[in-house]
Amino acid sequence: PRSIFSSSTLSLSHMFRFDQNQVLPIMPHVLPISPALHLVYWRDPRKSLAAFISSLMVLVAMATLSVISVVSYLLLACLCVTITFRVYKSVIQAVQKSHEGHPFRSQLDRDISVSPESARQLAERCRNRLNWLSVQTRRLLLVEDLVDSLKMAVIMWLMTYVGALFNGTQIDRQLVLLRSKLEKDRLPGAVRRSKAE
Repeated sequence: PRSIFSSSTLSLSHMFRFDQNQVLPIMPHVLPISPALHLVYWRDPRKSLAAFISSLMVLVAMATLSVISVVSYLLLACLCVTITFRVYKSVIQAVQKSHEGHPFRSQLDRDISVSPESARQLAERCRNRLNWLSVQTRRLLLVEDLVDSLKMAVIMWLMTYVGALFNGTQIDRQLVLLRSKLEKDRLPGAVRRSKAE
C-alpha cells in the first residue's frame, strides 16, 4: 500500500507541477500565469501581503461605508501622499538650490490616453471624455498644480460627508423617521373624527 501511495503522489506531483511560465504542463501555451496569479499563489509574499491587506481594508470599508465615502477616502489618502511628496521635494530643491523640476514629471509626460484602436466600439464623445478624465485625474493626483490638487482634496473631504449622508443605513433610518412622522400626523385626525361621531 505504501508503494501505491508514493507512486500516485509522484505521478500527481509530476502532472500538476507548477512552473514560472505555465499553470499546467499539459497546456503551457494556453494558460500562462498572470501577475494576479502570482499574487494569489504568494510567489512574492511581500506583494501578496500588501495586496491582501489592501483588498481586505477596501472590503471592510465597503461593508461599513458607502461607495462614495470609500472612493473619497482612497483619493484623499492618495492626494495626501502625493502632495506631501511634492512639497517635500520642493523644499529639498529650495534648500539645495537645485532645479530638478517636478518629481512626477516622467509620469505626467507619459501618454495615458485611450487609443482610437481600443475605443472603436465606443462613441467618439465617450473616448474624448475618458481621455479628459484620465488627464485631469493624473494632473490632480500627481500634483501638477498645487492649488488645484488642494481644491480636489477639500472636495474629496466634503464628499466623505456626502457619502456618510447617503449611506444605506442612514437612508433607511431617515425613511423610518419619515414614516413614523407621517403616521403620527395621521393619528390625531383619526382620533378627532372618532370623538366627533
